[in-house]
Amino acid sequence: MTAPDLDPVLLSRLADVAVHVGLNLQPGQDLVLTAPVDSLPLVREIAASAYRAGAGIVTPLLSDDDIARARFRNAADASFDRAPDWLYRGMAQAFDSGAARMAVAGADPMALAAEDPAKVSRANKANSLAYKPALEKISTFEINWTIAAYPTPGWARQVFPDLPEDEAILKLADAIFSASRVTGADPVAAWKDHNAALRARSGWLNAERFDALHFTGPGTDLVVGLAEGHEWHGGASEAQNGVTCNPNIPTEEVFTTPHAQRVDGTVRATKPLSYNGALIEEIEMRFENGRAVEARSGKGETVLHNMIDSDEGARRLGEVALVPYSSPISQTGLLFYNTLFDENAACHIAMGQCYSKCFLDGASLSDDQIAAQGGNSSIIHVDWMIGGPDTDIDGIRADGSRVPVFRNGEWAN
Repeated sequence: MTAPDLDPVLLSRLADVAVHVGLNLQPGQDLVLTAPVDSLPLVREIAASAYRAGAGIVTPLLSDDDIARARFRNAADASFDRAPDWLYRGMAQAFDSGAARMAVAGADPMALAAEDPAKVSRANKANSLAYKPALEKISTFEINWTIAAYPTPGWARQVFPDLPEDEAILKLADAIFSASRVTGADPVAAWKDHNAALRARSGWLNAERFDALHFTGPGTDLVVGLAEGHEWHGGASEAQNGVTCNPNIPTEEVFTTPHAQRVDGTVRATKPLSYNGALIEEIEMRFENGRAVEARSGKGETVLHNMIDSDEGARRLGEVALVPYSSPISQTGLLFYNTLFDENAACHIAMGQCYSKCFLDGASLSDDQIAAQGGNSSIIHVDWMIGGPDTDIDGIRADGSRVPVFRNGEWAN
């Protein structure tokens, strides 16, 4: 079945936003681009836009859901403890040589839902370990990188299961174009204004220097201590290579690093989490001294436990992010089954690896210094949503005094 053609003007604008706003690709800079094979129309537009911007070499690496399923149904058991480490070493070498990184999101979020969860977990762990040399260049913000999205058939079927496939793809495309701010006459100007608003929010939080955040809501009573010397970010940020980029297209969040040893209480998810081709619903966790000591879910509990048992750091937080309930993505009323979108519809926390850029002078800190200040280390970084219209958040100062940050899911100031 041939997918419907998307609006060529909006598709071209999305590619230009990904290249110029997302990456801020520099003349002569190479680009390593990963994407689902079904997203080729956008990949081609991105390559053209990148070359117009003066790119050196654009190298696309394509994935395919059918090939992924073929492995789980036919490969020898030993296959699931291996990963193409040679490929990831090559990517890390490309980043060391100055290349930028872009990912196009769009794989079927339920592609592996019917496969053996133990094999999926083993394969993901092996892949995460192998990918670490390249991932560290991203998590430490050494390079300019970004993620954009394309409405593939498999993804569209999940978001709009009651529509014919062509209609589902077009509706998902409309949602992506709108959230990515490419439907107006001047998307670059729209992003400039949006980044300014996010900078204002993160600037206020940085000025307050809260010691912790207290989240309350249905099923949630959670105190998230903040790392020593933490720094809030949102929208565009400067990478260590001096290039200012927007890591996520779209984005609605401001975020920072929690203290890995100072998270206590209970928390309940407000949206399902799509992870490793499966859906985890109704997550609940209890934290003591930063560690998730209890975890359950109404669906996908085996996948959840496999995720947080990836390594020691997987049961601790690496990110806390604030997103108002009135965000444009939230107001669509859609569950996107894709973290790039769903995390920008609600406040969220992430299990696993922290971002070194979320520390004052983070680029100059060693791994040991980051750990000493409360930063977490892990082979995973998995966001899950905990905010909604009933979410209240207080900022707690070092002297114990409190400042309203969110009330009923919205900024309190």
